[in-house]
Amino acid sequence: MLLSAQKLSRHDLERALEVQRSMGGKLGRLLVSLGLVAEADVFAALARQADLPLLRADAFPADRPETPALNTGFLLAHNLLPLGPALEGAEPPVFASADPRSDTLRTALRLVFGAVPTLVFGLETEIAGRLNEWYVQAAQEDEEAVPGGAEASEFIEHLRDMASEAPIIQRVNQILAHAVTSKASDIHIETYEQKSVVRIRVDGEIFPVDEIDNKDAPAVVSRIKILSQLDIAERRMPQDGRTKLRVHGKEMDVRVSTVPTAFGESVVMRLLEKNFDLLSLESLHFTPATLQALRHMLALPHGILLVTGPTGSGKSTTLYASLQELEGENLKILTVEDPVEYRLQWLNQVQVQPQIGLSFAAVLRSFLRQDPDVIMIGEMRDGETAEIAVQAALTGHLVLSTLHTNSALGAIVRLINMGVEPYLITASVVGVLAQRLVRKLCTDCKAPLTPEQAHLAASSLGVQAPAEATLYRPVGCAHCRSTGYRGRLAIHELLELNDQVKRAVLENGSTLRGDEGAYAAGNLLHDGATKVFQGLTTAEEVLRVARQHD
Repeated sequence: MLLSAQKLSRHDLERALEVQRSMGGKLGRLLVSLGLVAEADVFAALARQADLPLLRADAFPADRPETPALNTGFLLAHNLLPLGPALEGAEPPVFASADPRSDTLRTALRLVFGAVPTLVFGLETEIAGRLNEWYVQAAQEDEEAVPGGAEASEFIEHLRDMASEAPIIQRVNQILAHAVTSKASDIHIETYEQKSVVRIRVDGEIFPVDEIDNKDAPAVVSRIKILSQLDIAERRMPQDGRTKLRVHGKEMDVRVSTVPTAFGESVVMRLLEKNFDLLSLESLHFTPATLQALRHMLALPHGILLVTGPTGSGKSTTLYASLQELEGENLKILTVEDPVEYRLQWLNQVQVQPQIGLSFAAVLRSFLRQDPDVIMIGEMRDGETAEIAVQAALTGHLVLSTLHTNSALGAIVRLINMGVEPYLITASVVGVLAQRLVRKLCTDCKAPLTPEQAHLAASSLGVQAPAEATLYRPVGCAHCRSTGYRGRLAIHELLELNDQVKRAVLENGSTLRGDEGAYAAGNLLHDGATKVFQGLTTAEEVLRVARQHD
């Protein structure tokens, strides 16, 4: 027909047939893709050959007809365009297709409608364009206007169904169980272009443990969202939630955070074991002099005690342990946190919610009307919060809080930079505890150093090793994943604001130096050296995290 209409030459036909023999495919589509014949001419010939009408884009309906019997995925997969009810209002409706004679398509439609509906020819590109306009673009606009709208609901329900199936539930349980067995502090599920990766953080080090096929990753994330009571329909905005789990007989508080990334959502779960025996000051490896001085500060009726260090250095754990030291039954203790990590008896805990204006400063202002004895602030983030904390300390309250600084003296400088006057700092702050976490040597494989190696290690810390001390080095075994370290412990420096330090603060202000401190038992390096001499860690670990100056 194309030859007789002079739309195609014999030579071009032979070229197309040769391509078809080597690559397969329908001849009409090949003629169009090779640029030998216009798409409209090919479909006009096909329509005449099949004795079926050919509808062009200008004859398509302006509004999208409703097709409740067929979902969007089926229409897009088969390039099938609904045109509305059949002639004279009879059902089933009429559809345009680039291949209305397809046996697969006709069989599927017969199963849905009980009979094959009226099918007409349409140009493949025009059908695809109208389908994209009606369904794809409209769905995107609906989702932007109303997240989880009608067009997105089908996919969301599919995710919900998958997340409730046994394989996905089992997969999430396996990930959690492996992390708990490995004593991980965090689980990371990250989606990349080719695959999704599960990584866990153990003793501060992060490493991969599993891979997830990208087709299953959304269901795994949805399962975690369901457990955390998050919105599985919201995939474009970060979300935060929490849940309680029981894994291997251990009760876990799990803090969940999701953020959208280029190829899917990234999920981080922080595992917090509900074992309050761990939250005691004795378990945190304080040296006797530091512990005695810290307990003296906690017994004071008013003042500010700050705990400083970088993210992940155990500041919150130390604050909770300090609160456990207090007689909560006889004290009114209020805390403001972001988020609330552990829930303890006798603590009235408030979680900040900036989206509704419930900031640290706003909560603290209301706290002062609650007749508190002790106030714990999760973090001093701004000058307003610091000023209210100082006012609370000056009016007879004990205030515990954290700051992100690299040393104890650095906390004093940070307060001055926040706008707190030096004279108010000397009048309110009673002490600053700086801490770091270092990895503990694995007790199953650590090996003693030679006297020469021990001397070099002690010299690197700037101290002299006691004659009776035995220093060790990491070796690596199956118990510690061949790292030589298993578990972590804290090293501390406790700055007491005695008269000498107060005088230095008033005289030097923000130019305070690292050698102007009065520490209960030396600085971080000294405390770290003590633990090296006890055989708990190595000089390399202490030097890795400890800094003498801010």
